[in-house]
Amino acid sequence: MANTPNADKLPPPGSPDIEIARAASMQPILDLAKDKLGIPPTALIPYGHHKAKLSLEYIETLKSRPKGKLVLVTAVTPTTAGEGKTTTSVGLHDAMAQIGVKSMVCLREPSLGPCFGMKGGAAGGGRAQVVPMEDINLHFNGDFHAITSAHALLSALLDNHLHWGNKLGIDPRRISWKRVVDMNDRALRNMVVGLGGPVHGVPREDGFDITVASEIMAIFCLADSLADLQKRFGDIIVAQTYDKKPITARDLGADGGMAVLLKDALAPNLVQTIEHNLSFIHGGPFANIAHGCNSVMATKAALHLSAVVITEAGFGADLGAEKFLNIKCRQSGLRPDAIVIVCTVRAMKMQGGVKKADLAIPDADAVERGCVNLVRHIENMKMFGVPPIVAVNHFTLDTEAEIAVIKQICKQQGVAVSVSKHWEKGGMGATGLAKMVTAELAKPAPKIKFLYTDNMPPKKKIETIARKFYRADEISLSSLAVRGLREIKALGFDHLPVCIAKTPYSFSSDKKKLGAPTGHVLEVREVHLRAGAGFIVAVCGDIMTMPGLPRHPAALDIGLDQDGQIVGLS
Repeated sequence: MANTPNADKLPPPGSPDIEIARAASMQPILDLAKDKLGIPPTALIPYGHHKAKLSLEYIETLKSRPKGKLVLVTAVTPTTAGEGKTTTSVGLHDAMAQIGVKSMVCLREPSLGPCFGMKGGAAGGGRAQVVPMEDINLHFNGDFHAITSAHALLSALLDNHLHWGNKLGIDPRRISWKRVVDMNDRALRNMVVGLGGPVHGVPREDGFDITVASEIMAIFCLADSLADLQKRFGDIIVAQTYDKKPITARDLGADGGMAVLLKDALAPNLVQTIEHNLSFIHGGPFANIAHGCNSVMATKAALHLSAVVITEAGFGADLGAEKFLNIKCRQSGLRPDAIVIVCTVRAMKMQGGVKKADLAIPDADAVERGCVNLVRHIENMKMFGVPPIVAVNHFTLDTEAEIAVIKQICKQQGVAVSVSKHWEKGGMGATGLAKMVTAELAKPAPKIKFLYTDNMPPKKKIETIARKFYRADEISLSSLAVRGLREIKALGFDHLPVCIAKTPYSFSSDKKKLGAPTGHVLEVREVHLRAGAGFIVAVCGDIMTMPGLPRHPAALDIGLDQDGQIVGLS
């Protein structure tokens, strides 16, 4: 076993995450990259002492190296109690180092929206965190600001074109390109711009999405080079003419300037865990409204730098993992060699009908009832041809009887299960999981089976996901969705995969339907083409691409103490 850095310096488990992260000593990122991965300092663009970007030029030199194995970490359906998917990904990475396996973890960047909204932070938890935690959660290396700016440039050029004569004949009623900001702000969902007379532009309906829902973000995470990035930007369809011909960002001359704004951002960000293991954090689309995976650039670079790469996909496996496989893998050629499903006793209790306030009360029967949700996710991953490993993210109040229920369910499903205590003990607490994953990686690579073929019509693709993955009886298309599908077909984009935007809290489009509902109807409200990103978005139920803040936002508890230290970020 390797020594565990920082083990004797950290406050006890249960201390606020920010206190644990702040107590951890960090190594200079240039030294760590050279010592652990052989990356020369000239290949890194430092952002201070503990963060850096890996240069695109150096990434090109890696492509001749052999590739490591890829592990996808996903989870059961999320609850307000939290399941710890990022925490488990980091813990597994640290555990790999403990058993002598050279690994990297590839995570998404936190958005300011949830940081100041519901979550308060997104860099792992307990003794399984990436650091510097405060920097990662706030303005991390400027990537999201660059994405927001590139999106804003296209918006400005579009309205500027309308103002100066509209040579392309754009119909202001058929503009599909919204603006974005990286904050939850429901008041911006729908608005009118261009008011105030001719000097101020052409009046029209508009609105804002959150930055993580932007097509720019999706492209950022799917592009595999600067050239691909600019090409995809040019393919973005922003509007239609009066005779319904598509208008692209390339038509507006925006693609070059957008690519320039993201030239530096496209280089993956390198940081470290509390235990001084190198990690990529790059890109951050949500899985409930976008495709939910970190960048292809970071994932592919990591595969050439290490023997094992651990990456996560957002929310439950019905969203993040499905999109990772059907969208990211389909476009990039990546294939997971193993899949880990994160599960908690707390989540199974809530899926079994226990209220959050009562989670501390032992209830093995509720765990058993709730495990129908875990079983559904196991079955779904098997559809792709990969029998998953279940990682029980251990909480200190879990009882042996409750854990025994989950173990028995996994045995019945024929899948391996490991109880992991990385939150409490860091990498040492997840070595059992690491050994289990390593054993799985030693087997022949699984043959991934996609849920649908490219030539299947988009409506049939949506139906396939709804029936197979969500166990719905049927889908219901609004008149707006029907029109959207008709326009996509007319434009020749029927071959693209589908990205479902729906509530993350249920297999259905109704967040109140817990467990493993069947016989429901997936209500498709709108269908949007994302030609540059290369997928079609089906917006279901009441999901919003611009979230709102809760009654008590996390922002109300975040601030500075008398010494200028950040408090409340967790």
